[in-house]
Amino acid sequence: MFYLDSHCHLNDKRLYPVADQVIEKAFAAEVKALLVIGWDLESSRRAVEIASRHDGVYAAVGFQPENLDTISDTALKEIADLAKNPKVIAIGEIGLDYYWQSDEATKAKQKEWFRKQLELAAQLDLPVSIHARDAVQDVYDVLKEVEVPKKGVLHCYSGSAEMLNEFAKLGYYFGFDGPLTYKNAKEPKRSCLACPLDRLLSETDSPYLPPVPHRGETNYPSYIPLIVAEMAKIHQESEETIAKAIKDNFERLFHVKL
Repeated sequence: MFYLDSHCHLNDKRLYPVADQVIEKAFAAEVKALLVIGWDLESSRRAVEIASRHDGVYAAVGFQPENLDTISDTALKEIADLAKNPKVIAIGEIGLDYYWQSDEATKAKQKEWFRKQLELAAQLDLPVSIHARDAVQDVYDVLKEVEVPKKGVLHCYSGSAEMLNEFAKLGYYFGFDGPLTYKNAKEPKRSCLACPLDRLLSETDSPYLPPVPHRGETNYPSYIPLIVAEMAKIHQESEETIAKAIKDNFERLFHVKL
């Protein structure tokens, strides 16, 4: 089996000190490729640092919408410089998040920097990893407005199955995480079922969102097989079929050979 984690935060303070051991544990669980995602400048630097030490580990660099306090054109230039590293295969995570704040000023600022980072991805010819929380329609509207030739993934997809179909028409992929394994996760299961196999990606968002039976604990990339097993159950396919589809999708989207 070849599993992969297309979105993890080994650069998080909980995992960064033991990142090498976490990677070894993932590889032992047949999770053989990992994409470490930045959320601001420092975490993006750490993502590149971790990826540079390990075969099969890659990085994404960018500013997440809840972490725009330190963003500037100068910081974005450094993100562009980091993206020149061959281990950087995406700009992310970027996007919109209205969960904590939804005033018009916050929305306007998030949209401004979302657009700028999408434009950067287009300039660098890289795909994007997108965070969309309580803002799925606005994310869709911005993606229709700003063309990213290499497309990207809707990380931890939380929209409806109907909206998933609309994003798919734009050429985007969809990541599903630990909450897919929760009994009450009716909408994520429905969206996963609606997701074509050639657009499906597995991710942990570790150390967040652990799957059952680890709910409430720290999450790790080594738990990916639990998520793939749930995907297989939802799609009524073998785990081998799902894992192979995910590997093919990762290679196609991020332009790497695993």
